[in-house]
Amino acid sequence: MVHRNIEYFSLEQICRSGQCFRMEEKGEGHFAVIAGGRYLEAKQQGNACTFFCEEEEFEEFWTEYFDLEQDYAVFRGQINPRDAYLVQAADYGWGIRILHQDLWEMLVSFLISQQNHIQRIRRCIRNICESYGERKVNGWGEAFYAFPGPEALASLEEDALKASNLGYRSKYVVRAARSVVTGELDLEAVRRMPYRKARETLMGLFGVGEKVADCICLFALHHLEAFPVDTHISQALASHYKRGFPNRRYWGVRGVMQQYIFYYCISLGHETG
Repeated sequence: MVHRNIEYFSLEQICRSGQCFRMEEKGEGHFAVIAGGRYLEAKQQGNACTFFCEEEEFEEFWTEYFDLEQDYAVFRGQINPRDAYLVQAADYGWGIRILHQDLWEMLVSFLISQQNHIQRIRRCIRNICESYGERKVNGWGEAFYAFPGPEALASLEEDALKASNLGYRSKYVVRAARSVVTGELDLEAVRRMPYRKARETLMGLFGVGEKVADCICLFALHHLEAFPVDTHISQALASHYKRGFPNRRYWGVRGVMQQYIFYYCISLGHETG
């Protein structure tokens, strides 16, 4: 068990922010997350957080996963105080952090996310994990499933994942798995690429457009330059940034600002102004 007092960190907001789909609320202030083949439960009251794992695992994996070494006060300090909308969004989503997630898992997750909503994405991912992922047991004796690697999906028929409720997205995921297994897509090489090159490479995959590529760059590769634009963000930009988002001011942290705006939009419906 690990105890930490963490500022600008909210398990609840991270869970609901749309960047991770294997995190769930088990009770008030009590959350469970599956990542990297690991299972974690954590509780939070105010800034006081308890992580139910060993200190070594926390330091080796979860500290980076939750981006705990980054001071988010620095990001907030870069916000233009005259930008009332962004100030409000950042105040509302004060505890959001950009997670360090697995590249393959994010590729699949955001292929599935297209024309989809968060709860359905969660169900789809749970279905493929239970069907094709490795079964494991957590510290409470409960079964959970690791995210299936590309090898587990590459040999499937293109429509096989329709049984997991992926619909037309099944072929996107299966073809992506085949690209990785055949070496057409080198995930290790993508991890080393700068933002623009990684984005371009990802968009070469069947089914990956600009928004999906930017989500992968932001939530897997931690390229904070990425600024995914979906319907919510597009409406927010049209309402509050008629001359365009101030990219030059926020270059290098645009992804953090995007998450503040996105969370504000989906939580309060302020995207239409």
